[in-house]
Amino acid sequence: MNIANLIQTVAIYALPVLFAITVHEAAHGYVARHFGDNTAWILGRVTLNPLKHIDPLGTIVMPLMLYFATSGAFLFGYAKPVPVQFGKLRNPKRHMVWVALAGPGANLVQALLWGVLFYLLQGAAVTEPFFIKMCQAGILVNVVMFVFNLFPLPPLDGGRILVGLLPHKQAELVSRIEPWGFFVVMALVIAGVITTLWMRPLMALTYSFIETVLMPLALLVQ
Repeated sequence: MNIANLIQTVAIYALPVLFAITVHEAAHGYVARHFGDNTAWILGRVTLNPLKHIDPLGTIVMPLMLYFATSGAFLFGYAKPVPVQFGKLRNPKRHMVWVALAGPGANLVQALLWGVLFYLLQGAAVTEPFFIKMCQAGILVNVVMFVFNLFPLPPLDGGRILVGLLPHKQAELVSRIEPWGFFVVMALVIAGVITTLWMRPLMALTYSFIETVLMPLALLVQ
């Protein structure tokens, strides 16, 4: 493993990753507060301070270990989930969907903003590779978080969205998966199921969406 390449990779991805996880988690807490649950607000989790959201094991140790173990081919990590008491929401079933959507939605917005910055740098004739690669990393990180978190299995956001949308009987059946959901998701990731059948096709669609939205800006700066 080339240490210089590792340091460069960490430097390029550090800011995009910190923003991606911080805004993602804060968005959950903010929307939960809007709909009646101020648990995250009271605990100081509705904040853009990354230290409040970083999990030492999931955000730092695990990604670095996987990076070394797979030579950068596979990375996975997580932040401390924002506590939400869905029973405190004014309409728990319906508002659960919006709380869950807030995190991935924040990542999609960030991906667009990194894309805007990418084209603005091009328009300003900035050719410094570090800043260009950071913008590309910002888009990638947020697209990955957007798509991965929408996978419809609890405890991922997509699973909670599914529970909120299904009729009560079916929703209860899906929600029972949550205690084992993390291990099921990890098994599907390792087996390549999520990557092949979910991540790749939806990431391609998301990149196409971003390119379409930013096309006027791209044409403007050419």
